[in-house]
Amino acid sequence: MPRPLKLGMVGGGQGAFIGAVHRTAARLDGQFELVAGALSGTPEKSLASGRELGLPDDRSYPTWEAMLAGELARPVGERIDVVSIVTPNHLHYPVARAFAAAGIHVICDKPLVHTGEQASDLLAVVRQSGVVFAVTYNYTGYPLIRHARDMIAAGTLGEIRKVIVEYHQGWLATNLEAEGSKQADWRTDPARSGVAGAVGDIGSHAMNLAETVTGLRLEAICADLTTFVPGRRLDDDGSVLLRFAGGARGALLCSQVEVGEENDLRLRVYGTQGGLSWSQENPNRLEYTPLDGPRQVLTRGQGYLSPAAQAATRLPAGHPEAFLEAFANIYAGAAEAIRARQEDREPDPLIAVYPTLEDGARGVHFIEKTVQSAGSDQKWTDARWSAPPVTAPD
Repeated sequence: MPRPLKLGMVGGGQGAFIGAVHRTAARLDGQFELVAGALSGTPEKSLASGRELGLPDDRSYPTWEAMLAGELARPVGERIDVVSIVTPNHLHYPVARAFAAAGIHVICDKPLVHTGEQASDLLAVVRQSGVVFAVTYNYTGYPLIRHARDMIAAGTLGEIRKVIVEYHQGWLATNLEAEGSKQADWRTDPARSGVAGAVGDIGSHAMNLAETVTGLRLEAICADLTTFVPGRRLDDDGSVLLRFAGGARGALLCSQVEVGEENDLRLRVYGTQGGLSWSQENPNRLEYTPLDGPRQVLTRGQGYLSPAAQAATRLPAGHPEAFLEAFANIYAGAAEAIRARQEDREPDPLIAVYPTLEDGARGVHFIEKTVQSAGSDQKWTDARWSAPPVTAPD
């Protein structure tokens, strides 16, 4: 095992949820070591969070700007290799841009940024600096999701006709943001969350999962967004009809006000020769129904799965793997890509699998187009995305 990559983290300190998930995922395979951090929004809390995690005093920073300056002041071999950005959404763009421009690899939580203009600028910066940039659409890390992707790419389902993706939650069924919930507070604040609520927070996950598994690209949408909780400033429920390039049709449902639902992300794909069904709350099973045969239940850890699915598996069959392991697969993919850059070699294609900056940019485009569609009297809104032309960043 080569030395762990030196990881710095921005955000994820006291009171945060996702920071601990990122730290666990990063160290699961021994590929990363957390050595530096600017972990909270205030200097005092940031330093206190660093002490709790055992960071050395000279690498526990009061702000992300101080962290960037402090790390760049170190010799090249001692500074961080990669930064993990786990802040509320409004900080993703300035932090990611600054570290990428400085030549430091980036792993950024989703949604990538607030606007398409910011996403295009980040693409230009990363093209110039050449860093690895991963976006943690973590549900693509499940082994059976990777097997489903490979089945569809191999033509097992035939021509894809219908894609249905759903993400059901109920935790925001009441006005938690008015009751002091930190997670609810920033996620329902347009200044920090962005132009969308449920669509940005979980709908973007659903859309990325559908596109990743099917290989299809969105062409047009017809969206209906609703805010059910009085006083809430962003949507908490969404229904979107989907049209994909090539003729497939679909639907995306996302809600955070469905009482009793926990984290019910589901994907169903139907083609001319068969169908697939997968649920995140039971992720070690994939149902496959061929056109002229009985329904089959494929399970994680089996030798009949694709090489990519097996490469994403750590435990033998019957030992459940779930959310943290899938998250760790994204980190493992980014680590392989970073090491390949450092060692001037081609990355292992079975390992270096992770959502890219382009995937993040498509997610931002989907959010913006969904909000546009919901506010329009026009039935269909063009939702096609293409990478901007290569230009030098400002």
